[in-house]
Amino acid sequence: MNPTIAEPLAQYIAEKILKLPKRKIQPDEPLLSGGLIDSFYLVDLALFVEDVFGVRIDDTELNKDSFDTLAQLSKLIEQRQR
Repeated sequence: MNPTIAEPLAQYIAEKILKLPKRKIQPDEPLLSGGLIDSFYLVDLALFVEDVFGVRIDDTELNKDSFDTLAQLSKLIEQRQR
């Protein structure tokens, strides 16, 4: 997992979504299935990813198969940046 991708994602989730800036999000921590992020914040996270990393996220990818962990999301972003 690329830290230059994972760290800004973790920071955004902790600060903007959870409102807990000191909260450390682990790479394999379940975001959707664990209840940290709901469907409203999922859209916000997707917009953040598109703006910051310059990749396109399809609406069909807004699910736990692509967005459930930082590791999954980082991998998706890395693939799109190639």
